[in-house]
Amino acid sequence: MVSGSAVGLRGRLWQLSAAELRAAAVEASAEILRLEAVRVAVVDELSLRPDDQVIASRGVGAWLAANTMLQVRDGKKIAALGAALRPFPAVAARFDGGDCSFDHAVLIVAFCESPPKGMPEEALPKCIDLLLAAASGVEATTTKVRNVIATLERLFESDEIPPAEDVDLNELRIASTLNGRVVVRGDFDALTGEMLLSALSNLTMPTPAPDGTPDARSAAKRTADGFTELIRRYLDCAKTGTDGGQRPHVNVHINARDLAEHRDCAATPSKTDDGMAVSDLDVGHMPWLGPLSVSQTRLLGCDCFLSTVLLDDHGAPLDAKPGKRLVTAEQRTALIARDRGCAFPGCTCVPAWTDAHHIRHWANGGPTVMNNLVLLCRSHHRLMHRKSGFVGKWEIRIGVDNKPWFIPPPSIDPQRHPRPANTTFKT
Repeated sequence: MVSGSAVGLRGRLWQLSAAELRAAAVEASAEILRLEAVRVAVVDELSLRPDDQVIASRGVGAWLAANTMLQVRDGKKIAALGAALRPFPAVAARFDGGDCSFDHAVLIVAFCESPPKGMPEEALPKCIDLLLAAASGVEATTTKVRNVIATLERLFESDEIPPAEDVDLNELRIASTLNGRVVVRGDFDALTGEMLLSALSNLTMPTPAPDGTPDARSAAKRTADGFTELIRRYLDCAKTGTDGGQRPHVNVHINARDLAEHRDCAATPSKTDDGMAVSDLDVGHMPWLGPLSVSQTRLLGCDCFLSTVLLDDHGAPLDAKPGKRLVTAEQRTALIARDRGCAFPGCTCVPAWTDAHHIRHWANGGPTVMNNLVLLCRSHHRLMHRKSGFVGKWEIRIGVDNKPWFIPPPSIDPQRHPRPANTTFKT
């Protein structure tokens, strides 16, 4: 059946049992993977030895599209994958063997061609093994492969902020149309996306009618309705925020050892006879959008509720402790009275838009006491934690006047003269 023509096939399928139909579907899928690999290999060889027809078509991808029912962009993608597989024989072997789909092979070679800047060359083979493990077998999904790529990008952090965490790239456009409707289009960092998806989660679930009739709304309609309800609740409740009060909006999971050690004493992923698992990598994890760099996790950990869950060697929970507030309401009131907003020199950000930053991070043993806390706006908070070119260069110390002083990096002040907190001109 699989090797024959599909002409007239539909009229004969009624004779097959369900088990035979399932077997035929699986066999046809495997044959498609095999033929896809054959086509990529043949097209790649033709690109290395082009004849007059290929040259006249301005490339093997365009030639393939001109002689098949493929679009030019698809022909070029096939030619590009063949060329990209040459330097990575392990990926090519898995693709040729039918254990890795075309789309997954494209994702893997793209990572290999442009690895994270902080990744050493000797780490690439192990990363390829992880990616191929995620892309192999019937359990492989594009989401799974992308999650491994995102995890590796966060693992090998560099001074450059990952695109998924770069808030400077955020955009939101809201425009009215000629018929009076409103079009919303946005592009946000992973953390903002996590907050949005968490807020919409319960509001976008399918809701059956009272008589049990399934919800007929599409996913897009449910999301639009949930977004409308989210705005309505915000306006009705007038919850416009307190002075940076508690923010239990986002859950981030991370190994306590990894959070404490971070890059000061890089956590070494545990190794087994079967290699390294993605769960061993020292990154944070958000339920909706997956991996989050340790730097961003530490930034969030400065001012949050902390819940401790004791796990066994297999990651199963043994015990849990209730949430513990790191900065109490009383401490925050005192910080506002002392710092009067963001304490960074020259900043005029109001208290409501500030975080309570631990001068010595709590994961490294820094206590939650006034002499170890300072109010920083989100921009200066991020600068202290991970801003490109400034990580670890600005220092904060509590002076004899019990107020924070900021010591600039040598690039700003070669003598590194301490600067007082910006509270003098605030009222």
